[in-house]
Amino acid sequence: MRVCTKVTRAELGELFSSLRPRIDLSDTSVSSTDKIAVFPGFCDVHVHFREPGFSYKETIATGSLAAARGGYTAVCAMPNLNPVPDSREHLEEELQLIRDGAVIDVLPYGALTVGEKGEALADLEGMAPDAAAFSDDGRGVQSESLMREAMIRAKSLGKIVAAHCEDNSLLRGGYIHAGAYAAAHGHRGIVSESEWGPIARDLRLAKETGCAYHVCHISCRESVELIRAAKAEGVDVTCETAPHYLLLDDSMLEEDGRFKMNPPLRSAGDREALVEALADGTVDMIATDHAPHSAEEKARGLEKSAFGIVGLETAFPALYTGLVKTGLISLGRLIEAFAYAPRERFGIGLGESYTVWDLGEEFTVDPAEFLSKGRSTPFEGRRFSGVCLKTVWNGKTVWERKTNG
Repeated sequence: MRVCTKVTRAELGELFSSLRPRIDLSDTSVSSTDKIAVFPGFCDVHVHFREPGFSYKETIATGSLAAARGGYTAVCAMPNLNPVPDSREHLEEELQLIRDGAVIDVLPYGALTVGEKGEALADLEGMAPDAAAFSDDGRGVQSESLMREAMIRAKSLGKIVAAHCEDNSLLRGGYIHAGAYAAAHGHRGIVSESEWGPIARDLRLAKETGCAYHVCHISCRESVELIRAAKAEGVDVTCETAPHYLLLDDSMLEEDGRFKMNPPLRSAGDREALVEALADGTVDMIATDHAPHSAEEKARGLEKSAFGIVGLETAFPALYTGLVKTGLISLGRLIEAFAYAPRERFGIGLGESYTVWDLGEEFTVDPAEFLSKGRSTPFEGRRFSGVCLKTVWNGKTVWERKTNG
């Protein structure tokens, strides 16, 4: 495991100079059935590997192998674990599991608050040397004063605050987007303001404190607009969105737990705004929010299933098929969002790490073939282009497709 404190885009480009893709990354209409490409190892700054505490859902070993199959050589693991990594001692327990089981770089987040309860700040100083950043992912920090203090402390340590933005007072028992589908089918909805309201607050605090601020899994148009305006004002902010928010919306929902995630799939207008924001750079990077659960936990329908889907093994093919082959963004922009932007922002080195893809080969998403323990994906049965042939991490092959497929 290696975390660089500083890494620039120029340095990343130099590291990858001998492994440049053999196709034109500016091409927005790649359609050849015979195009093999080599890319820098992908980096996902938002995954859930469930150890310690919930290994029946996923382990460091299964999660990191699934990531390698998806072309990733570095991921950042969120802290909603047991014990929560809110102290040096608790973080060390996770670090040992990573040393024992990871096949790629797995970089743990430290929690922002003790137990992710939002009541008192965690031991940020003790965790800083080995924490990728600080986050209470899965729970929004409700207290403005506590978030301000967290930002001040994180800035003093040279660390990013990565925020799950959710106003609990606006949830009202909702579990899908408060849109047309919810109204038509009698479901309780989650309003978009529950996301963009806390983002507006945090952007103000980031401007005030000078903290490096990262917004997790944005899903709605208003979030895009707020972040775009903040960047124009010089606020030190980046953000991510996930493949499902770029390709799906609430008109595509089914009465199935594999369509339940937090934040929820929102409207077609929100999806279109996110695609535009990815194209123009307002959305800096792609993160999967890979969140595996047991089959039983995802078999209870939209209302009662656990929030969360898996995504590491389908992310690149889904977006290559849905955005690049349709001409909505260039392949170069997609690689920027998958590999360069997250590494540059979070200071994650590349090393001798790359991934080889057959962009012409098609496949049908079959969760039974996943290496992740999680099987719940809204892309089940979809036909995508792009198959990972090999992933190399620090000179070692960590995934290679068998010749028999």
